Amino acid sequence: MSIDKAYHILYLGVLIAFAILIGIMLIRSVIGPRIPDRILSINMIGTMVICSIAILSQLLEESWLLDVALIYAMLSFVAVLILAVSYIPSKELREKIARHKAGRVHHAAKKKQKNGRRA
Repeated sequence: MSIDKAYHILYLGVLIAFAILIGIMLIRSVIGPRIPDRILSINMIGTMVICSIAILSQLLEESWLLDVALIYAMLSFVAVLILAVSYIPSKELREKIARHKAGRVHHAAKKKQKNGRRA
C-alpha cells in the first residue's frame, strides 16, 4: 500500500467520523435542554464543518476550498455571536430575574406562615 492510498483512507475515515459527530451535535442542538447548550452545539457543528472542508481540500487537492473554510469560519463566528447576544440574558437581566424569584419565594414563605397561624 502506498502512502497516498493510506492518506486517502485516513481522510475518508476522518470525514465519516466528522459526519457522525455532526449528526450527534445536531440531535444535541434540538434536544437542548438549555439555550447555551444549543448554542454550544451549533458552534461545534460549525467547527467540525470547517475541519471537514479543510480535510476535503487535502483529499481533493483543491486549495480554493481552504478559502471557503475561512469564509465559513467567519460566518459561523458571527452567527454564534448573534445567537449568544440574542438568547443569553445580560448580567443585569439575570440579576433582575434572580431578585424577582427571591421576592416570590419570600412572599410565598410569608403567605405560608400566615396560613399556618390561622389553622
